[in-house]
Amino acid sequence: MTALGDLLIARIARTGPITLADYMADCLMHPEHGYYATRDPLGVKGDFITAPEISQMFGELIGLALAQSWLDQGAPNSIALAELGPGRGTLMADALRATRGVPGFHQALSVHFIETSPTLRDLQAKAVPNAQWHDTIDGLPDAPLFVIANEFFDALPIRQFIRNGNGWRERMVGVTDNNLSFGLSAPAPLAALEKRLTDTKDGDLVEQCPVLPGIMQVLGQRIGNHGGAALIIDYGDWQSLGDTLQALAQHDGVDPLENPGMADLTAHVDFAAIAENAHPAKFTRLSTQGVFLERLGITDRAQALARNMTGDALQSHIKAHRRLTHPSEMGDLFKVIGIYPSSATPPPGLEP
Repeated sequence: MTALGDLLIARIARTGPITLADYMADCLMHPEHGYYATRDPLGVKGDFITAPEISQMFGELIGLALAQSWLDQGAPNSIALAELGPGRGTLMADALRATRGVPGFHQALSVHFIETSPTLRDLQAKAVPNAQWHDTIDGLPDAPLFVIANEFFDALPIRQFIRNGNGWRERMVGVTDNNLSFGLSAPAPLAALEKRLTDTKDGDLVEQCPVLPGIMQVLGQRIGNHGGAALIIDYGDWQSLGDTLQALAQHDGVDPLENPGMADLTAHVDFAAIAENAHPAKFTRLSTQGVFLERLGITDRAQALARNMTGDALQSHIKAHRRLTHPSEMGDLFKVIGIYPSSATPPPGLEP
């Protein structure tokens, strides 16, 4: 058992079983033993790889899409360009490079990162030296807000509930034989899940992210009242149904309770919850990542880059394009939703 595991077992012995959300929060962000607080998890040497690390094309197209939204909204002269959970800063660096030729865009923007990991902040500072950092989105300036959230919401802690008649039993983390184990609470009605009684049956599991509504309410109010746009890209679907908790270490799935703090914990994103909490801003139709990137012109960009490539570099580039867009890879698994003001048009690549 890890040091964090010993702390969690002692905590549960004192106070009783904890929610899955509390378990995930400690595993990911404990100041001494948390996964994100202690390492760079990205890349071949890490535990997983994200789209910006696969190809520069991803960040370039995201940046150009937001620059076009800025133009479509009258090119306001002072904006915040923000990324939630920016990893190594690769996506933002690519977005800024691609938008250098958009007249006035860089002069109007300041770059903001929502990041709590000291390790990742150091890497982001090297990639984007002039960024400003915030622990939460409440620290972002009151200005038109253009937001990138790529694989951010999937890393937020979730709670899991199993339907029991007209009530719900919560999946909890407890201790059995001095090891962490899953158990269930007593059944009880839950007002927050009342509407899910119409589309679930006994034994169905649904997931809820406790902090998602608050984050989206802030984004929706900022964008709805001041202008801007958000592009939210993640794996998931319109509504939660089924157990999607997964733990990843060295690019392989592992038991989420086995080595707390040593694996990345994620769950599929409930895009309906994102849309429901975006008021007064509007939300677009949900698109697959592959369709979204094709609408933004990724194939044309890929062909332009390929003209100067040969051998292994060219083959790697072709594989990257396929990985980002093909339905059997990230193309259909990952979804995209846009948030935008009621007075504006949707971000490029998305439909109202």
